[in-house]
Amino acid sequence: VQLVESGGGSVQPGGSLTRSCATSGFTITQYDINWFRQAPGKEREWVATKSRWDGTTYTPSVQGRFFTSRDNAKDTAYLQMNTLKPDDTAVYFCTVIVRGQNYWGQGTLVTVSS
Repeated sequence: VQLVESGGGSVQPGGSLTRSCATSGFTITQYDINWFRQAPGKEREWVATKSRWDGTTYTPSVQGRFFTSRDNAKDTAYLQMNTLKPDDTAVYFCTVIVRGQNYWGQGTLVTVSS
């Protein structure tokens, strides 16, 4: 199982970024893909989930601004982040639990600053 992330970077407040999580080693439609983030000096927190049944859930602080999706043909999950705020600055990770083992992408820093 591998998760390879891309799409981090810097953006001004109010801007948008899309994170990608390219997967391999499992069938993406059969597992939940979770997104976490860790801000400097803070605990890692759950952000969003794209479920195997195609549902989505979000932590309240990003509800209505972040959207997670999946391209089954490309085995890739996405986290579209809109109306970004400085508080969204963090390293973002995609994760999946396959056969009882938790796999993480390498994480990429997203910086929201003017």
